[in-house]
Amino acid sequence: MTLMNALKQARIAHGYIFSGHRGIGKTTIARILAMALNCRNVIGSAERPTAEPCEVCESCTEIRAGNAVDVIEIDAATNRGIDEIRELRDAARYRPARDKYKIYILDEAHQITDAAFNALLKTLEEPPDHIVFMMATTQPEDIPQTVRSRCQHFSFHAVKLVDILGELRGIAEREGVDADEAALSLLAEAGDGSMRDALSIMDQAIASAPVEDGRPRLDAGQIRELMGTVPNAVFERVLEAVDGNRSAEVITVANQLLDAGNSPAQLARQFVRYLRNCVIAKIAGIGVDGAGADGVAGELLQISADEQRRAGRSAALFSEEELTRFLQVMLRTFDELGYRQEQRFHFELGLLKLVHLRRLLPIEEVLSQFPVTGGAKQLRAGGAAKVAGPAATAPLRNEAATVRTLETSAQVMNAKPAFSPFEKDTSRRRFDERAPEVAPVRVAPPPSPSPTVVVPTPVVMPVAVVVPVAAPVEPMPSVDEAETTQAEVAMLPDVVAATIPAARIVPETVAIPAAWNAMDLQPSSLHSTEALQKAAIEALAGMKNQDTAADALTDAEWVVADGEVRVQTELSKTMLPMVINAEAEKAIRSALLDAGATGLKLVLVPGVKTANAAKKAKAPKTGSVQAKAMEHPVVQRAQTLFNAEIRNVIDLRDSD
Repeated sequence: MTLMNALKQARIAHGYIFSGHRGIGKTTIARILAMALNCRNVIGSAERPTAEPCEVCESCTEIRAGNAVDVIEIDAATNRGIDEIRELRDAARYRPARDKYKIYILDEAHQITDAAFNALLKTLEEPPDHIVFMMATTQPEDIPQTVRSRCQHFSFHAVKLVDILGELRGIAEREGVDADEAALSLLAEAGDGSMRDALSIMDQAIASAPVEDGRPRLDAGQIRELMGTVPNAVFERVLEAVDGNRSAEVITVANQLLDAGNSPAQLARQFVRYLRNCVIAKIAGIGVDGAGADGVAGELLQISADEQRRAGRSAALFSEEELTRFLQVMLRTFDELGYRQEQRFHFELGLLKLVHLRRLLPIEEVLSQFPVTGGAKQLRAGGAAKVAGPAATAPLRNEAATVRTLETSAQVMNAKPAFSPFEKDTSRRRFDERAPEVAPVRVAPPPSPSPTVVVPTPVVMPVAVVVPVAAPVEPMPSVDEAETTQAEVAMLPDVVAATIPAARIVPETVAIPAAWNAMDLQPSSLHSTEALQKAAIEALAGMKNQDTAADALTDAEWVVADGEVRVQTELSKTMLPMVINAEAEKAIRSALLDAGATGLKLVLVPGVKTANAAKKAKAPKTGSVQAKAMEHPVVQRAQTLFNAEIRNVIDLRDSD
């Protein structure tokens, strides 16, 4: 109607975009509009009383035959580059050879590249008066917005089932084909809103149909075999088995379909469509006899009346939520079949999931099994236990009542839920078999002088409760029996240290690890790795051009074991001999001997530094302020207690 009014008012746009479902006549409408624009007869004349083309003049016949000079139809799927669009743009500058307009019809326009659209943009923005562009596409969103904003966009809807069915019925009558209503309905449904698809399948069916009395005859069975589909009665049987919790029957039906040569992907696709029809039938309220299929329900269900009744019977077996879950499971199964190897196994698994979904209970039904008491209301209100004042008159619960309540709670928690949907499935492990047994906990009542405690009625939930057992606590030694080391006494104030008896002050002892005794080292070589590392770093720090080697030893891991001093550096195998050269290695060995590490072999190990590894702090130089601070007993004690790290040391001795 919009195009008809535009032709009557002579308001012709320079660009049109026709979009919509496949096979609904977008390119045909473009040709008809081109005929109307270049028709030789004037609107309102005897040959052309309306805005529609006359179809008899020379221009209309040439356009319909596809040999008009001024109507150029281009397949944009093959002529999609910038070079083809440049040629089109250059040719558009010349006026038409005979007709009023030079019309370009671009089919599958969404295939044109962005660069080609940019080349066409200037022509669309400032077109000549004699140029009209018509673009037909199924994906208008792929056309750049700058192009769409300069054209008039017409979106076509899919053809309804009744319209396709009526057209197929008329074609069958004109072609002399005997076709029953079920066969025509299958053809219309196979079109899926596309008139072209329905006509293509009908031509194929007529070519393969048996001839009776010189007339081809179409039946539903032949068309199903031709399209490779199965009757929906099979899916109705599957849903009846799901409703009856008969897994064996579901697998048997699937096995028969697959053994007959049907593809799992095709079966899943058809089952998804059937489940969608069942969901719509449930929502629209279509009964088992097809009642209620008029109006909105008929628009939503583009299927025949027999199939509407079939969908209504299947929908009556389940609730709307169950059908929605079935559809979700089968959609996921259909997606998985696209990239899975064993399609048959996944299809059968998807059907079994439908049976298992029937065994599940809604969460509302599970929650309804628990009683709602005053205590539960108090818990929801946020009061787990309210403490009243001394003047409260509420009585206390005695010990026996409290124990009985907890014992009842434990029994209910360990009890077997009577509403489990897997009661008859003996092969399934029940969740309550793994729950630990909960012993009754005896709670001592509060003493009489304490405030009154009002305990709400406990909410019993079937969950396992784990009661932690406190670890035994060793008795603390008395003050008179405790011993104190010399370092601890040095940390105490003088007034407090004077009160400690001399018998309780013990000297510091150093425990020698058993691994060191096994190494048979000399007493002079029993040094900690920190002392050896510090000696080596100080030796390198006093040398020239060895700061990098000293930093490498600072970041390294030092280990004394098996008669070796293993230094795990963060340097690579290539960088290690370059950073720690022969001179530096000689100085390290000399420093280790001076530190008393006799009989130990120095081993430098390369490594790779990780990104998250924290850099170790450098050891302080001997005699520095930081070294003196670390030697102080109070600082050492703080490091031991709090695992502290000294970062900055400020010397305030010389400050005013």
